[in-house]
Amino acid sequence: MAAGRMRSTRRLRSWIVEQVSSGKYPGLVWDDEAKTMFRIPWKHAGKQDFRKDEDAAIFKAWAEFKGKLTEGGQDNPASWKTRLRCALNKSPEFKEVMERAQLDISEPYKVYRLVPFSEQGLIAPEKKCREKSTRRSKRRSSELDSDDASNVKQIKTEEELAVSQLCVEDALLQSDIIIQAEEPVQYASTVQRDGCLSVSAVVDEIRLDVRIEETVPDSQGDQDSFNVEIHYLGQEVLRRQIQGTDVRITYLPSSPVPPTPAALKVRFPRIPLPEPPSTLPAGQELQALFTLLPFMEKGVLLTSGRQGVYGKRFCQGRVFWTGPHTTTPGLHKMERNNEPVLLFSKDVFKQQLDQFRSNGGEPPQCGVTLCFGEELNNTEDPSRKLIIVKITFPWAEQQIQNAQSIFESITILQSLASQSPLGEITLNLVTVPSPTSDTITCGTF
Repeated sequence: MAAGRMRSTRRLRSWIVEQVSSGKYPGLVWDDEAKTMFRIPWKHAGKQDFRKDEDAAIFKAWAEFKGKLTEGGQDNPASWKTRLRCALNKSPEFKEVMERAQLDISEPYKVYRLVPFSEQGLIAPEKKCREKSTRRSKRRSSELDSDDASNVKQIKTEEELAVSQLCVEDALLQSDIIIQAEEPVQYASTVQRDGCLSVSAVVDEIRLDVRIEETVPDSQGDQDSFNVEIHYLGQEVLRRQIQGTDVRITYLPSSPVPPTPAALKVRFPRIPLPEPPSTLPAGQELQALFTLLPFMEKGVLLTSGRQGVYGKRFCQGRVFWTGPHTTTPGLHKMERNNEPVLLFSKDVFKQQLDQFRSNGGEPPQCGVTLCFGEELNNTEDPSRKLIIVKITFPWAEQQIQNAQSIFESITILQSLASQSPLGEITLNLVTVPSPTSDTITCGTF
């Protein structure tokens, strides 16, 4: 057993070194000149800018190398990532270097170190444990008569099942969500010696209850934030993050009129539309941009409330918008000084998030787009417009990442259940309401 495992992990090490050195996978590079550590891309599949062919390429390659890709089957980047993550974490030849990871940037990555063979002595206790278990099994087998041969085989199967479940629990603990594993409901007595689990009687089933909790913000104020990107003629010219319930996007003339005392009492965070940079190509479109900007004075006010995010237009220039929660087809125009328009519904987003958490697929969208001075619909290319403002909501993006982690964890449990040759593992999922968490999913084997 021990020798076979060593060959397997050595094959993983050789494969990883070969892939890093090849340079054909984006983001998979050496982290130091001595080539003892490497970076591996670690972007969540729920991110809007997730690119399956690039961000999941190395994980898919490992699944293909292990023969786990089925012809005609659906792509599952989350399952590919989980498989390689478990292999790296279980192998004594790799160690995650958490202090060198960068998970909060646009192209996040983790760092792993190639552990020298001389430092892999930590696997000795496991080897010793398995040798003791083997000797006990042989001694027990010699004392049994031929009528008990079937019982010995069943006990061995249950021991392997228990070890597999413990490995799954360890894999779940490596994910980015909160997991509580309850005490297994055992149908046979167990003995714990030298870190090894032995089953002393025939069992009918082993049950493992896993509680997966998704933590959500405790107060409404924690959900109020905006990421704002401003684009001129397809080029990003400004990016800001606002913490709070309100933000005004407006053009400030070079010689603004001093604000009145009443205006000073109510001040919203403002994001000014900048002057066009010199990097924009000269021509009629650039001249049209200079002409349009003064009409954006007083701008658009965005407000986050309990029902969702609203927009209200104050500027003279026309404003059109697109978003995931529009209820009518065609163009959507913000009328000046009218009632605020619901741009993003938190209720609809929650429904879509629950669906995504349970069934996977495409994650819900968590942003809206404003177009100043020109018409815009869902089928047009925003990069051809004079002024585009893209607004996303960090709190919604975080909830999508949490839901993705829950779906990945459930996928692990379902994979284990589906791989039981005799159907000895069953998986039942139930939703448990909780006042402190959005959803709790319990899996029972």
